[in-house]
Amino acid sequence: MTVIAWDGKTLAADKRATSVGNPATTTKIFRLKNGCLVGMCGDADAGRVLIDWFEVGAHPSTFPDNRDSDNRCRVVLLIITPDRKVHQLQRTHRLVTFEDKFTAIGSGRDYALAAMHLGFDALKAVEVACALDVDCGNGIDLLEFAS
Repeated sequence: MTVIAWDGKTLAADKRATSVGNPATTTKIFRLKNGCLVGMCGDADAGRVLIDWFEVGAHPSTFPDNRDSDNRCRVVLLIITPDRKVHQLQRTHRLVTFEDKFTAIGSGRDYALAAMHLGFDALKAVEVACALDVDCGNGIDLLEFAS
């Protein structure tokens, strides 16, 4: 359970994680060596594997299986390239590109999107989601590109 929001300038994420129903605190957004900003939503271990795969070149033949037994996606990556293009990586090695001004993923997505539609930035969007979604919280991390 997560909320990650991108407003065109800032990538913001809550820090709440759960493990067998127990709350924990973790980081969900990262700056990669290739200059991309990335956020992960879903199974943390599968997310790290997918981030590592992406960071070392994203070769299609080595794509890690990202599906559970019901063929559902185990983790979604929100990838922001240095030129500020927005992509998601889900069940296959193919990036899905989004052209919207802002975006959000995770269980708090709808709250974050509503806040950004009302003119708030990603930080405020994640704050709103954390206030309204019981599965979001434990602090907020922020990443931006250098100007």
